[in-house]
Amino acid sequence: MEDLGSFEGRHFTEKLPLEAFTSTSEVKEKLLLGRYRRTDTELCEYIKKILGHPLFKSLMISTIVLNAIFLVIETDFKVRSESHYFLEIADLIILAIYTTEFLLNLYLDPIGYWKDGYKRYDVVVLFFAYLLYVIDRSNPQKYSFWNLVKGFQALRILKLVYYSTGMTVLMTALGQTVRNVIYVLVLLFLLMFIFAILGHDLYGDPETGDMQNWGDLPSAFFTLFSLVTVDGWTDLQDELDDRGLTSSRAFTIVFILLGFFVFFNMFIAVVIMDIQDTTEEYERKLQAERRAALHTKKQAILRRQQEEINALINQQKSSEYKTFNELVEDFKKSLHHTDPMILEEFCACLPFIDLYLTSLDRQDATVYKLQELYYELVATLTTLLNESEQKSWQSLQSIQSKSSQLQN
Repeated sequence: MEDLGSFEGRHFTEKLPLEAFTSTSEVKEKLLLGRYRRTDTELCEYIKKILGHPLFKSLMISTIVLNAIFLVIETDFKVRSESHYFLEIADLIILAIYTTEFLLNLYLDPIGYWKDGYKRYDVVVLFFAYLLYVIDRSNPQKYSFWNLVKGFQALRILKLVYYSTGMTVLMTALGQTVRNVIYVLVLLFLLMFIFAILGHDLYGDPETGDMQNWGDLPSAFFTLFSLVTVDGWTDLQDELDDRGLTSSRAFTIVFILLGFFVFFNMFIAVVIMDIQDTTEEYERKLQAERRAALHTKKQAILRRQQEEINALINQQKSSEYKTFNELVEDFKKSLHHTDPMILEEFCACLPFIDLYLTSLDRQDATVYKLQELYYELVATLTTLLNESEQKSWQSLQSIQSKSSQLQN
């Protein structure tokens, strides 16, 4: 533990109490991974904000894309010879950015850094990058090795997976499918082993058989691999038919049915199922993160409202308001309809009851006004009806009087 303490330096000085852990395994883990608590928490939080900032991620993605472009340019011998110094300077700048990212992540968590597979991959990429400058390429014996290391620089492009959520989920799913895929591949290998020996014995005769495709076990395996992928199987079958081995058609059909339609499609089904499970798990994590963010926002609003209420209470004590209700009524006038309001125990809290009763009072007032309007409408209709009756009665009387005059 002295070596670990000397490595962590003055930033790891406070010892963790062993009584805080209940099991012996937890105590041993803390003793092995570090007994000291970091004191530079502000710097760590600042570095964490930098690494999680979208601008930093955009910078890293742009750097990786530029690195890929420069690697493509270097494949042209003429451009590489004419822009040799420019490409070297660009490679040094990109390497400096990668190294800075590595140092920031390592400083943030020196122990947990090595637990992440993507971080360990970054170390491998940096190792090959710096190894390129250690090898003396002027030495003809080491030049071929230098070219090999130069080819491994293309591994830098895979750093893009770490900054792409979709590719990270896909890589995680592929990692989880390795176990099931290995089982399928082992079964497929056993099937190919059986059919390779059977095909060698049936069609590998030096005189009457097909020596090129079935003459030995490696050739038989390669032929069966072509049959599994259903690539050029008709040409292989034609060669057997030309030699009069028409019974080989049943052999070919059975192996294609088992190898391609069963095991090969089983391999694809396993990959698809694991990718689907990983995608669903990732969506559940996103939903949990959204709920956590919403809960955090709700708590922040509640704290702000509590602070405002406390400020109002303190203001009421030292102001001209006689009661707190007067202060609240004055405060309500300053509220806007866009102000958020989160209520706990919604149906039992006093603000909700107050608002609910206020809305009921407004509904009662609206109903009362509607009743008055209905009464006015009925009175108006009654008046119109009476006037129309009077007019009709008067017109009837005038008609009768005119008719009596005509009779006389």
